Amino acid sequence: MFTPKYPHPDTAPPATVPATEAPAPAPAIPAQAAPVATRPAVQLTPGSAFALAAGGGAVVLVVGAVLVSMLLAVAITGVSVALVAVVLRLLLKDLDKQR
Repeated sequence: MFTPKYPHPDTAPPATVPATEAPAPAPAIPAQAAPVATRPAVQLTPGSAFALAAGGGAVVLVVGAVLVSMLLAVAITGVSVALVAVVLRLLLKDLDKQR
């Protein structure tokens, strides 16, 4: 499945062209017209442009709210861990003094 597929040796092009032969003239190919697009181009009306801008703004606001709430959760967790560390330090200091 992942091994490369090589052409058979008899279908491969020749490796070198003798220098004594003149190149064959290229056959005349008639010019073809550019293909016509079958689907219409996207056209933005003022209403659709406003809807697109409003949708983009809503996405930015939602992503921003999620990121800010995650940052707030990390900050609250850090503060609570710091408070627990201070309380434990004070308790251990009190235990050492009561010996």
